[in-house]
Amino acid sequence: MKKFISILLSTVMLFSCCVIAFATDGVDYTIGNPYETVDFKNWDQYKADLHCHTTASDGDIDMDVMIEEHYAQGYDALALTDHGIVNRGWTNVNTRNFFKVVSLVKQSKKQVVTPLTEERYNEIINGVGRDGRGMIEVPLGNEQNPTSFNNAHVNSWFADYGDGMLGGTSNYEEVAKNVELAGGLTVINHPGEYTGAKEEECEADAYNEDDIWYEYVINKFTNILTNYDSCIGLDINSKKDGRTKYDRKLWDILLQKVVPTGRNVFAIATTDAHQLDKVGCAWIDLCMPQNNAENIRTCLENGAFFSVSRYIKNAEELAQFSLETGIDWGTEFEQECRDDSIPAPKVTNVKVDEKADTISLDVENALTVHWIADGEVIAVGDTIDLDDYSDEIGSYVRAEAFGEGGVLYTQAFTLDYEGAPEEEKAIFFDFGNILTYVKYALIEIGTSIPGGKFVYELLTKQVTE
Repeated sequence: MKKFISILLSTVMLFSCCVIAFATDGVDYTIGNPYETVDFKNWDQYKADLHCHTTASDGDIDMDVMIEEHYAQGYDALALTDHGIVNRGWTNVNTRNFFKVVSLVKQSKKQVVTPLTEERYNEIINGVGRDGRGMIEVPLGNEQNPTSFNNAHVNSWFADYGDGMLGGTSNYEEVAKNVELAGGLTVINHPGEYTGAKEEECEADAYNEDDIWYEYVINKFTNILTNYDSCIGLDINSKKDGRTKYDRKLWDILLQKVVPTGRNVFAIATTDAHQLDKVGCAWIDLCMPQNNAENIRTCLENGAFFSVSRYIKNAEELAQFSLETGIDWGTEFEQECRDDSIPAPKVTNVKVDEKADTISLDVENALTVHWIADGEVIAVGDTIDLDDYSDEIGSYVRAEAFGEGGVLYTQAFTLDYEGAPEEEKAIFFDFGNILTYVKYALIEIGTSIPGGKFVYELLTKQVTE
């Protein structure tokens, strides 16, 4: 009996050790899935452009023509985001005198803004000529800071703020704060253009935190994103990607800094079209039960969308895709934006299994899918088992799908677990706020001199006809 009990106890102890070893093997991840509420089986995906321009500001194309081109190319939603102009509907003219002056100086032509007729507007939103699939407007679009020195462009939607407001260089926080107070959403536009990253010869030099300037701008964006939840993230691929080619690297850096604070950083792709040849370059696929403004806002807030571009100008990224596909894609990838004969990658389902610590994608039109953590490609394939890469993972993973029709970016899947990266507390001073005060001081001085107030009011006056 004693021998039997001894054997039994030994067996129980051995089994317990095995159970403990099994339970502690790997990492217990809590996965934040931005697509958790999406019903991929019953919902549709709607193609949207959240950023484009017309002759109401510095675009070359009249308002009605820009809308019609998006409609012809199959977009389901469109935001007109003219600089310093809150879009008040496609049947209304809204511009400012200072852009009439800019238009004459820059383009040597009279600025003409032609809205849609009520009849044509109703046809477009009801999908006439498109089997009833209408295209709707994203309300109150505006690219803020119109007079800044090629710096601090911020898109906003759903907020009546910034109409006719003269912007200030490096003035992000004023916009993010006031749009949030007005109930809207913002995104940081094509940062590579005004951080100088687009001028770098290679990715290693762009957003190098050993560089005091890049350290400052990274901390600046981190500060905006952590303080204003309504700033959903940044534009990481726009136009033909020449100026945004290193902004995916910036996105990864910001994810590493911001996710430990308890929020995600979403990425969009846009045309930023000023001319017709840019329409079709990029878009987002919104996962929604129905195409309406309320659902669009919910998608943007939750990250329930994919960003797509037909262009890649980052040589390092293309080298990685060449390695994965066995095809040499060279140093620049350009899928003609009007050629829809080669469809772009599309995600038709996202499956997250927290018990198995796996994330899987069902993807169409893709040659390869790779997974990125802390800015590095750690896995290739439709599925990633997080336990296989626990020593390479920080606070998130995200996926990119590449095919002959372009590249698709998922939003990041955030990861919480014992030992996950913690928030880094840092004191940051935004010098852009000083420039904001300088802007207001100059306006005050300018409007106090004889005739100054009249000129200022004339320039910022709303023009509706």
